[in-house]
Amino acid sequence: MPHEISPTARALRALEILQARPGVTADQLADGLGVTERAARRYVAILREAGIPVESVRGPYGGYRLGRGMRLPPVVFTEAEALELVMAVLDGQHTAADAGDLVATALGKVIRALPENIGRQAAVLREHAAAAPDRRSARPDPAVTSALVAAVAARRRVRLEYRNRDGDEWEAEVDPWSVVVRHGRWYLLCHSYRADAVRSYRLDRVQTVQQTPHAFTPPAGLDPVAALEANLGSGWAFDTRVVFEAPLAEVAPWVRTPMGRLEPHGAGCVLVGSTGNPAMYAQEWLATIPFAFRVEEGPELRAAVAEVARRFAAAVGV
Repeated sequence: MPHEISPTARALRALEILQARPGVTADQLADGLGVTERAARRYVAILREAGIPVESVRGPYGGYRLGRGMRLPPVVFTEAEALELVMAVLDGQHTAADAGDLVATALGKVIRALPENIGRQAAVLREHAAAAPDRRSARPDPAVTSALVAAVAARRRVRLEYRNRDGDEWEAEVDPWSVVVRHGRWYLLCHSYRADAVRSYRLDRVQTVQQTPHAFTPPAGLDPVAALEANLGSGWAFDTRVVFEAPLAEVAPWVRTPMGRLEPHGAGCVLVGSTGNPAMYAQEWLATIPFAFRVEEGPELRAAVAEVARRFAAAVGV
């Protein structure tokens, strides 16, 4: 059964719309609230009765807007919104339950600002829900993240200092197309002038960011998530080519995008890509695919697969 929205909740939603869209018309407000135009005007009247100055302007460019100098009331959460917020924070950062953590401090402030009955439930959820740490997650510096997001929004080229997994450092000038969060890790998808190619940099390895005056235009129709997935599977040090005896349609659900490009090959299919970590590629990715395969190219990957096979054979006494 759908949850009925209270008049108070709809009035608050009307206030949010007026704040976000000055000049919104009655019919647009009605669409945003999911009510009739007459009902939308009634919610505007409720706001005015509550002392919120909602001005109306007639004419083809008219509509509703909030009066100048108005101070908005505190943010109000419903019970469901508050609990969902706590769950999302705990899911995204397991340290949010720890004292001293910045996110934990911020979450505590939000909970204390909630109405007593809702805040009590949110506090209980936070106290008694445990989150297992994600070994793969990496939290970037907030200042670095903010600087990169600002450059993405402004479409300004940046100069950054980067340290890779092996500790090597370099400077690069890049067009920051998008910031993408993937499986607990934050990436910058960009065009690197140093490499003259698309690159994806881990934000937690970016040391400094400096915005330049040079503007850029991102590729038309860019899908940042898809582009990142494709880029993570290319440009690495060791080429890979793996042939499967099963049809592409059966193998595809088991292949992660960063592993490479899957193509038809005779009665089976072939996976062409590259990797910077052959051991991980072999034991964490290939070993989970339940189809016969052979490594046609990539001596490093062949050696890594042979090592996994040796370990497994030794485990059963072969």
